Amino acid sequence: MESKRQQKVASLLQQELAAVFQRELPHLFPGLPPGIALVRVSPDLGVARVYLSVLVLGNAAAAAEKADEQLALVKDNGKAIRQALAQRIRRQLRIVPELVFFLDDSAAYAAQMDKVFGDLEIPAAPEATPDAADEAPEGRAPRPRLFAADEDE
Repeated sequence: MESKRQQKVASLLQQELAAVFQRELPHLFPGLPPGIALVRVSPDLGVARVYLSVLVLGNAAAAAEKADEQLALVKDNGKAIRQALAQRIRRQLRIVPELVFFLDDSAAYAAQMDKVFGDLEIPAAPEATPDAADEAPEGRAPRPRLFAADEDE
């Protein structure tokens, strides 16, 4: 469970990293820069785990390859990204956390789970007749009536 301070720092880092990718360092990324899906900060605020989402059109193999290239590019330029981030948040935090980048695969996982659920064949439930609820199964006594109104119907 994250503390309020961790949540606030993570939110600040997410906003500012998105601004760094879009405004200050767009020349590092051919095409679209990666999006910031999630940021998790360690309890001592020294390490920030940044989950990147990369939008790539095409088949799954090409998309995975392109996402890996983007992640490698971000990791190679980690020092410049951290420096640009430090310039933006220098008034809010004393120490800029070390940034560790990961790919966010939640969209691919959700698509896979959607496919699995879509492939399931679930038989339809049998239709219940109104009299079936009143009848007792073989070998059992009928259900007792709790209210007089039940007997009138």
